[in-house]
Amino acid sequence: MISFRYHVVSLCAVVLALALGVVLGASSLSQTMLGALSTDRADLSGQVGTLTAERDTARAQQAAADRVLAGAAPAVVGGALADRTVVLLAAPGADPADLEAVTGLVGQAGGRVTGTLGLTDAALAPDRADALRGLVTRVLPAGVQLPSTTDAGTLTGALLGSLVTAGRGPSSSPAEIGTAFTALADGGFLAPGVAPVPAQLAVVVGGDPAPGPDASGRATALAHLAGGVRAGGAGTVLATRSADGAVATARTDPAVRDVSTVDGIGATAGRLATVLAAAEQAGGGAGAYGSAPGLSALPPRTPAA
Repeated sequence: MISFRYHVVSLCAVVLALALGVVLGASSLSQTMLGALSTDRADLSGQVGTLTAERDTARAQQAAADRVLAGAAPAVVGGALADRTVVLLAAPGADPADLEAVTGLVGQAGGRVTGTLGLTDAALAPDRADALRGLVTRVLPAGVQLPSTTDAGTLTGALLGSLVTAGRGPSSSPAEIGTAFTALADGGFLAPGVAPVPAQLAVVVGGDPAPGPDASGRATALAHLAGGVRAGGAGTVLATRSADGAVATARTDPAVRDVSTVDGIGATAGRLATVLAAAEQAGGGAGAYGSAPGLSALPPRTPAA
């Protein structure tokens, strides 16, 4: 007769056998999986190493090209802006190194930067457009005509063009200029600082596109602001580090077609292109330059008349 003890021992044996099978199977599977993962890791490490080497090589080549172009800069831009004055408008995200480099190249081209006007985040923010639009119409100097539009970027650019450039419109008095700048700064739309002396040309300098849900609205606002400066003042160049964002918008928007655009201002080639594009604007021309597909890296040499 089979005892209860026999049943217990048999059950324990079955359980132990199952457990041993699971352990052995898991061990075999683990070895297989670990082997595959180890191979994948080695492959990925190799790919990372290759990409890192390619990146470092590209950076070294870019640095070498920048050094060569920097050495050739006096010959490339010399005399292109002879006796011309330029004002810089720095968008949020503009790199101080880009502003400094453009200022130096304008000098090498025979011109002079009269000052830099800093735009704040609020100047391009879609949710501040109504407040900015209302302020622009209130501080408009006598005799200055705004474009017939409700677009805040275009209106702001037209006002700034009348204040910082010696363009086609009537000259504003120092008191009117001071009142407008103070109101825009107090409203949080301009960075504090000394108002630039009006110049013959304007260069709007941006950076890489700002991330966020309102990135497209900010890019459009900056492109339209540059177009407003061009319409309300004098020759204008929009230069940024990226071919996306404001520059891409300006290149496809008919309302900004008279503005010259440059991408890649973070490199020497882009900075040279910015100065030559300003000279092109002084001669009444416009174009698009940079690293984007189908574009020339540099504008044709156009000495200022």
